[in-house]
Amino acid sequence: MAKKATSRQPGPDRVLDAALKLASGMRWRDISMEMIAEESGASLGRVYELFPSRMALLNAFIRRTDNAVLAGHDFGDASEPVRERLLDVIMRRLDALAPYKDAVASITRDLGRDPGALLCAGPAFMNSMAWSLEAAGVSASGLPGIVRTKGLAAIYLSAIRVWLRDDTQDQSETMAYIDKNLKRAESAMSMMPFRRGWRGKPEVSEG
Repeated sequence: MAKKATSRQPGPDRVLDAALKLASGMRWRDISMEMIAEESGASLGRVYELFPSRMALLNAFIRRTDNAVLAGHDFGDASEPVRERLLDVIMRRLDALAPYKDAVASITRDLGRDPGALLCAGPAFMNSMAWSLEAAGVSASGLPGIVRTKGLAAIYLSAIRVWLRDDTQDQSETMAYIDKNLKRAESAMSMMPFRRGWRGKPEVSEG
């Protein structure tokens, strides 16, 4: 017998948790809003009120992860090298995703096959990457910021694939992969004629 919606309607966190729980055991694209409502104990109308689309659920998941990352920000790290700070930010993000690893695998697999959904998720994701730069003391504003944000996004997305298959207890494989790619990005950015580069130091083009 199907579950009935509870008289006291759940909040957004419970509904999102229900969606992620379902995603951990099945394909993201196969999950219906009705299934999410049933799993969370909410009415279908309540789910619509909170998340009028599947993309709204994904955006909420991104924001939840952002909040977890930014909650761990330490102003005392300002003196640390930018590459180390970026590595820390990315690893904090992956740590926040760890309880939902199976769901992340399901979501990323299906998004990779759905260009339309991937495009819709782009703005929220790129905003997350911009905030990740800012949390590491790197400006994400202006044209240089756009270039840095896209560069970090590429590193992060490729790191996700490594992280999903990384079964080391300390995530050493993922950390090594990210650090290697951050070093490459640092080298590339240092050669670009921006006033403030990836290294977090003023840089002026010659000539």
